[in-house]
Amino acid sequence: MTDISDLGKRDSAQPEFHQAVQEVLGWVVPVLERYPAFRRDALLERIIEPERVIMFRVVWPDDQGQVQVNRGYRVEMNSALGPYKGGLRFHPSVNLGIMKFLAFEQVFKNSLLAPSLGGAKGGADFNPRGKSDREVMRFCQAFMAELFRHLGPDTDIPAGDIGVGMREIGYLFGMYKKLTNKFTGALTGKGLDWGGSLIRPEATGYGCVYFAGEMLATRGQGLAGKSCLVSGAGKVALAAAEKLIDSDAKVLTLSDSSGYIFDAAGIDREKLAYIKTLKNLHFGRLAEYAERYPGAVYTPMAGLESNPLWDHRADCAFPCATENEINGRAARNLLNNGVTLICEGANMPTTAEALSLILERGILYGPGKAANAGGVAVSGLEMTQDSLRQQWSREEVDGRLRRIMHDIHHTCLAAAADYGMPGNYQAGANIATFVKVAQAMLDQGLV
Repeated sequence: MTDISDLGKRDSAQPEFHQAVQEVLGWVVPVLERYPAFRRDALLERIIEPERVIMFRVVWPDDQGQVQVNRGYRVEMNSALGPYKGGLRFHPSVNLGIMKFLAFEQVFKNSLLAPSLGGAKGGADFNPRGKSDREVMRFCQAFMAELFRHLGPDTDIPAGDIGVGMREIGYLFGMYKKLTNKFTGALTGKGLDWGGSLIRPEATGYGCVYFAGEMLATRGQGLAGKSCLVSGAGKVALAAAEKLIDSDAKVLTLSDSSGYIFDAAGIDREKLAYIKTLKNLHFGRLAEYAERYPGAVYTPMAGLESNPLWDHRADCAFPCATENEINGRAARNLLNNGVTLICEGANMPTTAEALSLILERGILYGPGKAANAGGVAVSGLEMTQDSLRQQWSREEVDGRLRRIMHDIHHTCLAAAADYGMPGNYQAGANIATFVKVAQAMLDQGLV
């Protein structure tokens, strides 16, 4: 295999990035054997090295006039297939290793689109929770005052991620427009009245459910009647829960950073509407759900080594919260409790140990780089609408999203079959995306 042993020496404090790279490495060996030019021109070594890393301080005053200092990042990982595209995350856990892991994953995810995009990720160790609108605005303006020089509709187009919703995108876009004197599609996830797209907030969750439906269809099944465990209570999780309810599936769980709810009766439309109000308008905790609906059980999760949300019997699991939320113990519980499909709405929510157990069992497994590509897919549709100065209907965008997820599913299956691993979506996603990116890099020379 191509030698990348220096990775651990150079990036020893970036475990998430190492995990993401190793997850790809295991599947691309046959690709390197089939395409000797990839090895000759060190395509693997080049793909794991960012083209550019931008790191900067963000200085802003809080409402008491106290000066605050945060650290901002933008990792522009690869532009072989198009301008950089990827979200911005505002969360205390943000560091360089997490940004590199997310940017690395984004490269492959974006390559599944047509037309394809490059991959990037960015953010800051800033926590919007508990901040006033004015504080969030001042932070976003200070953040963009540094980052704007690296952005543009043909260069790098950020979107939202954890901690960055339409409010934050609005403040970021306003500052970008002021600094550049241009009203362009330099960010996605914008408000509908100023260049945004319908279904963009729901796209990742919707797309994940569409991908799950495609997987089930290969076994003559559908989502109707399936009991589902969903983690998270952000945009991805709530949209996935909504689309599962639309598909006549039964949603049993949701979670936040404090704990999770289990509702044996199922989270229906009315209950989901309450959760959306609770989380999006009142910034409340899911513990309040159990108080409102006595049949539900709320379980705190602070300090637990394994998430007990995955201990319940169900047919399907949709990890939609954050990275590494399903560890080996959780995976064993899922497999022993009847789960036959796992579809990732979050980025790399499954540890290496858990992934090995899941693949060994042979259940349907939709890796995040394929299953949660719906968000960037609709970001691409937003970019198209911006260029055309049009806004498509909800039905038009949703129909295009369905077709995109269908095509991604087909691409993964075809690549897996071509390399002798039929039905292995993990292999198919990694192989198809690596080949596409590597071939573009080879075509463009040593740059």
